[in-house]
Amino acid sequence: MPALNVEFSDRELEDLRQIAKERGTSMKALVRAAAAADIARHRALQEGAEAFRRFFATHADEFAAAFPDDEPGSGGEGRVA
Repeated sequence: MPALNVEFSDRELEDLRQIAKERGTSMKALVRAAAAADIARHRALQEGAEAFRRFFATHADEFAAAFPDDEPGSGGEGRVA
C-alpha cells in the first residue's frame, strides 16, 4: 500500500499521541481515520453541489419566474453574494 510521510510540530505530535492513547488506538490509525473522514466529507460536498446544480438547471425557468429581479439583465440589482 502506498504511504505518505507527514510532518507535525512537536505540539501536534504530542496532541496526537495523547488523543490516540485516550482512544486506545495507534497514532497511525488515528491519522488515517481523520484523513478518511475528510475525504468522505469532501466527496459528499462535491456530490451535494452537483445535485444542487442539476436541480437548479432542471428548475431554472421556475427560479427565473419566482425571482425575476435576480435574473441577469432584469434591470434590478441582480444577484447578490
